[in-house]
Amino acid sequence: MTDLPDQRIDLRFDDNRLVPLLYGEHDRNLARIETQLGVSLISRGNALTVAGPAGAADAARCALEALYARLQGNLPVGAGEVDAAIRMATAAPDPLARDQGLASISRPDFTVRTRRKGAITPRSPVQATYLQALAESELVFGLGPAGTGKTYLAVAQAVAMLTTGQVDRIVLSRPAVEAGERLGFLPGDLRDKVDPYLRPLYDALHDMLPAEQVQKRLASGEIEVAPLAFMRGRTLADAFVILDEAQNTTPMQMKMFLTRLGEGGRMAVTGDVTQIDLPSGVRSGLKDAIDILGGNPGMQPVEGVRFVRFTDADVVRHPLVSRIIRAYDAHETGRGGAKPADRGGTP
Repeated sequence: MTDLPDQRIDLRFDDNRLVPLLYGEHDRNLARIETQLGVSLISRGNALTVAGPAGAADAARCALEALYARLQGNLPVGAGEVDAAIRMATAAPDPLARDQGLASISRPDFTVRTRRKGAITPRSPVQATYLQALAESELVFGLGPAGTGKTYLAVAQAVAMLTTGQVDRIVLSRPAVEAGERLGFLPGDLRDKVDPYLRPLYDALHDMLPAEQVQKRLASGEIEVAPLAFMRGRTLADAFVILDEAQNTTPMQMKMFLTRLGEGGRMAVTGDVTQIDLPSGVRSGLKDAIDILGGNPGMQPVEGVRFVRFTDADVVRHPLVSRIIRAYDAHETGRGGAKPADRGGTP
């Protein structure tokens, strides 16, 4: 974009009530756009001038218009939404994909409402597809790199369905696989040993519900956070069940988990097959399930099962995370290693 001639774009936003929300406190949203796109934004009340290289200036215009449309729909705009709008305005391969991406931010088809966070909306087209799948399907696999919102959005959907009475409880689980560390050497009893593995799930819960509500529902059993081994022999009816870090299950564990689904239940399985911590020679249960249930490209999934694949373009953490993921994948490819989707476990 920097090779294109400079461009000047004049924008005007009609609703004076929304302008401060668009610009952000002390114009922090504008500063974020300037820094990431290398443009200059000059505001005069509800008039805004964008100046910079043509491609960057147009991306800034698209991002600002999408964020303003979001505010017109009574949806919040913060740093995350600004980053998402910039990402959609610059990373899309063509104008149609860009417009679809920006529409998922400005006019989301699916919104999850939680007690603490309020409206949670997708920040990429794939996140929008994922939210739709979570709302409509009994079993959803969210596949892709860290930072794409796979677990966070699944927990949000689970909390929304619990608080509206669509399910009676939430069960959150992870396999307690050691990523280069030894569980037995951690201090304390069994709960003390496994809680560090489950901490990301607790963190997501506390993002969705007030702390006292989390503690109350944990104590009553409405919300349960437990290692995968605790799922054996149970039937989970009228529950929203989430299995996180599923790439670290064995095929037997995965089959055991999937067959816990009971009447009125929902399941979400999240994982990244490029981050398998199983011992060498042990096949990942997630890769096994993808093969058996029709999750590979060109295959027809088993009825009632949805597979949603995320990429580095969907990373909603710091923008550097996307670049790190791409750099690691390029390094693996450059040294003649396996494709990222094929690493870990046995073929």
